[in-house]
Amino acid sequence: MRFFVSGMPGVGKTTLAKRIADEIRREGYKVGGIITQEIRSGPKRVGFRVIAIDTGEIGRLAYVGYGQPRLGKYVIDIEGFERVAIPAISRALREADLIVIDEIGPMEFKSNEFLKALGLVLKSEKPLLATVHRRLVDRYRPLGEYYWLTPENRNEVFAEILGKIKRGLKNENAGDKAKD
Repeated sequence: MRFFVSGMPGVGKTTLAKRIADEIRREGYKVGGIITQEIRSGPKRVGFRVIAIDTGEIGRLAYVGYGQPRLGKYVIDIEGFERVAIPAISRALREADLIVIDEIGPMEFKSNEFLKALGLVLKSEKPLLATVHRRLVDRYRPLGEYYWLTPENRNEVFAEILGKIKRGLKNENAGDKAKD
């Protein structure tokens, strides 16, 4: 049970991931992983932060400034990102019913530790909801169900993915109870 969501910047990929995580948590399941958010100063985007879904811990992913490694105008804070993201993904692999990774993108790819953690997630049987940068769609489309998010379809996509995850988790739990 893997879901990959992509779309243009600002279409609501992170919002969709957060809404689904919140709904699944309300159902009594454990959700783990990461959410990436913009950091804004007034109308300007000045960076990105990563947030651990289970603990709320925040780390810096990228900022406008000087330094290396870079992606466009952003300096990638690999240490700040890995300090939060890698333990969050590791905990999700061990403990969560659903893993959320927002986002699989070029900034995150600057971290070899993230790539290793993502590889472990993709090898696992755990349900996964991931947002994917539009340039990486072809790499992840074959690995699960894929959705291109637009302002017109985002409510429909939200409902469809949420329904599939809920049904999948209920079926998994029914199977676990049958084994007991």
